[in-house]
Amino acid sequence: MFTRISTFCSAAVLSVALVAPASAIAQTVGTDGLIKVKSAYPMQETISRIKKDIADKGIMFFSEVDQAQLAAGAGIKLHPSTLLTFGNPPLGTQFMTSNPNSGLDWPVRLLVYQNEKGEVWTAYTDFGWIARRHGITDRAAQFKTATGVIASITSSVTAP
Repeated sequence: MFTRISTFCSAAVLSVALVAPASAIAQTVGTDGLIKVKSAYPMQETISRIKKDIADKGIMFFSEVDQAQLAAGAGIKLHPSTLLTFGNPPLGTQFMTSNPNSGLDWPVRLLVYQNEKGEVWTAYTDFGWIARRHGITDRAAQFKTATGVIASITSSVTAP
C-alpha cells in the first residue's frame, strides 16, 4: 500500500511540473511560511474543485470548517472563510516520527477565503517552512512529495 501511495505521490509531483508551472499560477510566498494561491473561481466552486481533486488523488479528507458561519454564530461578521483539512497518513506521519511536535502542522490545513475585494484565495503553510520550524532534516524526499501534491491541488483552482 505504501509503495502505491509513494508511486502516486511521485506521479503527482511530476504532473505538477508538467501541467502547472509556477509562473502560470497567481501565487505569493510570505516570509511567515504562508503560500497563497489566487483562485479563478468563486468561493463555493473553489472549495468543490479542491475537494474533488483531493478525492481524485485518493487523499483522506478530514473536515471542512466554515469559519464565517462560526463567526456569524458569535455575532461577528467575517468574509467567507473555510478551513479544509486532509492528508495522507503514510506520508504525513513520517514527519511526526522525526519530531512529534510537527503533529501541530499535520494533517494539511488549507484555508479558502474571500478578501474585501471579493477575490478568492487559498493559503497553506509551506512544507519547507514546517521542516525548518520543527528541525526535520531527515525527510527531504517526503517534504518534496508533499509540496508537489499541495501545488497540484491548488492548481485545480487557478486559471486554465
